[in-house]
Amino acid sequence: MPNAVIATDLVIARGQRIALDTSSFQIPRGKITVIIGPNGSGKSTILHAIAGLIPIDSGTISVLGVEPEKSQKSVSYVLQYAAVPAGTPLTVAEAVQMGRYSTLGAFRRPTRADRSKVEAAMKHLDITDLAKRHLSELSGGQRQRVYVAQGIAQDHSLLLLDEPLTGLDLNSAKTIDKIIHDEPTRGCSVVLTTHDLEEAKAADYVILTAGRVLACGTPQQVLTLDNLTKAYGLGALHNRDDTATLFPTEHHHGPGGH
Repeated sequence: MPNAVIATDLVIARGQRIALDTSSFQIPRGKITVIIGPNGSGKSTILHAIAGLIPIDSGTISVLGVEPEKSQKSVSYVLQYAAVPAGTPLTVAEAVQMGRYSTLGAFRRPTRADRSKVEAAMKHLDITDLAKRHLSELSGGQRQRVYVAQGIAQDHSLLLLDEPLTGLDLNSAKTIDKIIHDEPTRGCSVVLTTHDLEEAKAADYVILTAGRVLACGTPQQVLTLDNLTKAYGLGALHNRDDTATLFPTEHHHGPGGH
């Protein structure tokens, strides 16, 4: 099975700062890949590059076999904080329907098939009963479920999620986690960033970052004491199963740069 993403000697700068230094990695198709590392380590930079939202400075990256800019209609990207200006009169159903815009174009009327995909996405995220509510009336967890529903309503074969479970109530986290694990059953590749080591252990594939990609492979290959100590400094503790856990100070769930 070919890889969903292949990057070779990738370098990405943000202004004068190198956001991701020379890095090579692959992301397998039809699997769950977690990108983990400290704040400011390049996690979101990798997602942005896969989505074709930022230029690369050197090296190469192919997404679904082509350049990122050419694969964008097949890539759905759910940002950690999808900004909707306060007071925007947008209902839940309207927000989820925006996931169909890349197929429709903004001014074509949705077809029955479009409406069916929107309804299915809302059902999967357990937000059907919120359809007529405005986004401004929702809790943070409910809003995140809306944005994930918008993401899966879009036609896609690669789903990117930036810290999708950070700071959520238990119900929203469980609902979104189920979506993450359901997507590969229909052949979709999922890539998400996280600070949570347990989340990374449950993935099929892991990319560990610390200003560059330090390691990629199965959780057992990547989440070793040696690798985590390189990424996080002295905050690693040895476990009996020869993987590692991090001190709670590193294992946090707050917002921050990546």
